[in-house]
Amino acid sequence: MLTKTMRWQFSWLLLAATVQAASLSLQSPRFTISASDASQLRSDTLSLIKKPEPLTLGPTDTLKLTFQITESDEGKGVQPHQTFLRFYDKASGEEGIQPVRVTPGGKAKFELNMMRPPASIPPTTHNPLEVSLILGSFVHAPAQYDLFDLYIPASQAPAEHPDEASFHILPTIKHTFRPEQKSPPQFISAVFAAAVLLPWLVLIGLWSKIGVRVPNLFSLSIIPFTALLGAFEVLLVWYWVDLKLGQVLLYGGILAIPTVFAGKQALYATGEWRAGRK
Repeated sequence: MLTKTMRWQFSWLLLAATVQAASLSLQSPRFTISASDASQLRSDTLSLIKKPEPLTLGPTDTLKLTFQITESDEGKGVQPHQTFLRFYDKASGEEGIQPVRVTPGGKAKFELNMMRPPASIPPTTHNPLEVSLILGSFVHAPAQYDLFDLYIPASQAPAEHPDEASFHILPTIKHTFRPEQKSPPQFISAVFAAAVLLPWLVLIGLWSKIGVRVPNLFSLSIIPFTALLGAFEVLLVWYWVDLKLGQVLLYGGILAIPTVFAGKQALYATGEWRAGRK
């Protein structure tokens, strides 16, 4: 006599054996190709053993596929939990999955209108699409059936995204530098240097003729102001040779502070000399 525990284990084993034995099968698969005027171009029953001759759809044709899903043992129509048509381009590796609606009795119908193709159809060229049916169920073993090969019109290239160019490799940036500026001949440089120095030579010559007298130029009250003015001249020459404008303004601002006080002292001393106080 079986105990309660043994009965429970036996019932689970029986259920597992039943589930393992139950499988899904495809009954009466049939396709029909129709033109835009509803005239029938091709119609036939599909064999699950051998694929038919490849199917070809024009830009305005419609493919209708009908079948019924049953249990292989009892032949009763069932509704799988998932039913898909897979369109696979073997050459490019692209694929598309299209869900198929199945009634509780296991009957299904799929329609592919090339005037309004679904988004699940992968990009196509001249290569055929391998069409297969995939069945998934929690209580039955999964199944896959290779139905037929399908030729459809080549798809147009997708519109380029506005930012598409940003994701491509950009050409290498090549910098073009101007050649270094050539220095003029030494003779030309010497001529212009003489032209710059000539006024100073003329000024010194005229001073020698007139006999300009500056008796207090090197006095302790005047020499700091004179030296600072000379520093400004040196700064301008340095700017012409090497410095930048910002540096000239910085150094000039620093020199301006002592120059103001030295100039004030020089003016005061000059006034004293003219008044005869010194």
